[in-house]
Parts: sequence; structure tokens; C-alpha cells
Amino acid sequence: MRMKFYQAGVALAAMLAAAGTATAQGEFSGNVALSSDYVWRGVSQTDSDPAISGGFDYANGLFYAGTWASNVDFGDDSDTNMEIDFYGGLAGELESGISWDVGVIYYAYPDAEESDLDFVELKGALGYGFDSGLSIGGEAYYDVDNENLYLNATAGFALSDAFSVDGSVGSYQFDAGDDYTNWSLGGTYSALGFGFDVRYWDTDLDGTDLADERVVFTISRSM
Repeated sequence: MRMKFYQAGVALAAMLAAAGTATAQGEFSGNVALSSDYVWRGVSQTDSDPAISGGFDYANGLFYAGTWASNVDFGDDSDTNMEIDFYGGLAGELESGISWDVGVIYYAYPDAEESDLDFVELKGALGYGFDSGLSIGGEAYYDVDNENLYLNATAGFALSDAFSVDGSVGSYQFDAGDDYTNWSLGGTYSALGFGFDVRYWDTDLDGTDLADERVVFTISRSM
């Protein structure tokens, strides 16, 4: 087993022990989605091609865990075609209405035979929802393997029970340099158990057309 997977496993075990009540009484859920592009932090992960993704989640009290997978295409320099994420953490809400989330994410690329692409991130997030329908949030992700930091700020507004709009601004700070900023603006509509999302992405990253502006359409279904 790789050390990165061991680190993620230790972190998940520690959070599970802290939760204490993560038993079979929790709730399981699943999701599946089809997207015109898989964009992660402003950069296409599928060489601007469509993506099929899906995952499973478990929640019990403050504790949550899950896994998610998607096809990927990083170009000729990588032989991987699959990303599988494993994550877990603790999340809740304070009496003041502030939501919080701390966790760990392990990004795995099991078919990358000639390169080690796997890495682990630690996550921390805060959010708040107003009675008006406005919500704001902030997230921090730290890559413990490569010492990279990603900061993201979000704001959204629910126009109705079915339709909402939101935007985000993120800053990716690399230990080796070449930092960049990304931003997005989109709308989500829910109907008949499906979610429909249209989102505009862009970055100030130069040197690759995979980070150029683009519009992504996603249809999803929760189970």
C-alpha cells in the first residue's frame, strides 16, 4: 500500500473514533452525473471532453464518509483514465447558524502505471446561510504531499426551492510556484429528482487551453 493511502486511512480512522456513533444506523446515499466537461478548480480534467461521475456517501451525526469516481484525461503525458476519491470528516452547525466541516480527501489514480499522481488533502470549511436565501462560505485545502494550498470563497442565493445561483473565487498556491486564480458563476435547477447545472469557468492561468474560459453543463441524480 502506498504511504499516501496509509496517511488517509489513519486520518479517517481517527475521525471515526472521534465520532463514536458511526454505526449501521447512519444514512447512505448515492449520486450520478453526466457533464460536458470535468472542471476542477478551473482546469479541465478530461481534456475538454464529457465526464461520467458518481459516488456513495454515509452520514451519521457529525461523521461522514464517501467515495466518488470520474473518468479523466490528462493528455499524452499521463496514461491514467480514472480518478477515485475517498473522503471523510466531521461536519455540523453551531448555535449561531455557522456550519463547519473538517476532513481529509485522498485522490487516487489507480491506472496511472508510469506516474504517481495520488495525493492527500486536508480540508477545512465554514459557511453561513441567511434567512433571505443568501449563503456565503470559505474553504481551505492543504496538499500534505506537495505542500500546496487552495483557498476558495463562495456565495449563493436561492431564488426558489428549485432554483439557485452561485459564484466562487479560488486561489491555488503551489510550493513550486505558478500560482493562479480561478472563478465560476452558475445556476442550478432541480426538478423530478434531477439537478441541472450550467456553469461558467475561467482562470488567469497561462500556457494551457485547458484553463481557458468555458461553459459546463451537468445533469445529476441523487439516490
